[in-house]
Amino acid sequence: RGAGEALLLAAAPPRPVRARGSARAPGAALPLPSRRYMGAVGSSRVMCDNVPGLVSRQRQLCRRHPEAMLSIGRGVAAWTAECQHQFRRHRWDCNALERGQRLLGRSLNLKCESAFVHAISSAGVVFAITRACSQGELKSCSCDPKKKGSSKDSRGHFDWGGCSDNIDYGIKFATAFVDAKERKGKDARALMNLHNNRAGRKVGECKCHGVSGSCTLRTCWLAMADFRKTGDYLWKKYNGAIQVVMNQDGTGFTVANKKFKKPTKNDLVYFESSPDYCIRDRDVGSLGTAGRVCNQTSRGMDSCEVMCCGRGYDTSRVSRMTKCECKFHWCCAVRCQDCLEVVDVHTCKAPKSAAWIART
Repeated sequence: RGAGEALLLAAAPPRPVRARGSARAPGAALPLPSRRYMGAVGSSRVMCDNVPGLVSRQRQLCRRHPEAMLSIGRGVAAWTAECQHQFRRHRWDCNALERGQRLLGRSLNLKCESAFVHAISSAGVVFAITRACSQGELKSCSCDPKKKGSSKDSRGHFDWGGCSDNIDYGIKFATAFVDAKERKGKDARALMNLHNNRAGRKVGECKCHGVSGSCTLRTCWLAMADFRKTGDYLWKKYNGAIQVVMNQDGTGFTVANKKFKKPTKNDLVYFESSPDYCIRDRDVGSLGTAGRVCNQTSRGMDSCEVMCCGRGYDTSRVSRMTKCECKFHWCCAVRCQDCLEVVDVHTCKAPKSAAWIART
């Protein structure tokens, strides 16, 4: 279990009981621990000691920076939603297992999907901590103190102003917290996770934003790009991830196929090939594709042929309200009519083999 999610599980107030058969909406954020709840628990020591799955170093950071744990919780929600967005048209859709076994469980250990999850979760912690610094939510950091005075770029000279995101602090905190668990081990899983954690943190970048009162004066500050850009970048890295094997002395890894280039620090790496994720199998982190919505007209991964693994699909006709006949009114509003639309929804059939039934 990932440390960030463990914090959510331990610090979040009890959830309302959900009716049997109901499900969380796709992309819905996990509940976040609240300041009020943290106060009710008592000291930060009590809260941190009740978080399952943390190693000693993580508990120390939790006690020292309890307010940062709230930010990590937001980071978990952000990267989980982004992961679900990037995999939305694939058989494995980042909703791998029930809450408490989600994503970072041992089922995905050495596979390519795990490489993506570790990278984007590490990036999510950097993003959340950095934003919290700029918004004054953390006692241990604020705006980037180095962005003062004058500087220059390709467009010429400018003055630093405003509040630049303190991404250096975000990276430093994320490194200490996220990597702490992996540094306890020196096996293939730990080496792979540390590499992918670092690759995720390297994605964080700041863009210069600014205003100018005249043609000769520019005032700039650095701000992180939208997290969607991070997700898009890591998605490209996922599609180009490199399979590796442990080297002979067990201190690192090398490419499994000598025809491929050696992975750089920015590449994602994995050890084991992924299954097809067609059937439900907890051992490999697969929910299967039974009941998944597919696209009858697509030729991609979300097509009914690919998504349903050749098992066929059911079609149901449903009615839904949509916006239609939208018109722009000066100034400045767009007004639409509510229209009833009847559409066909295609969902994958379940396997009928005894092996599948036994696995579920």
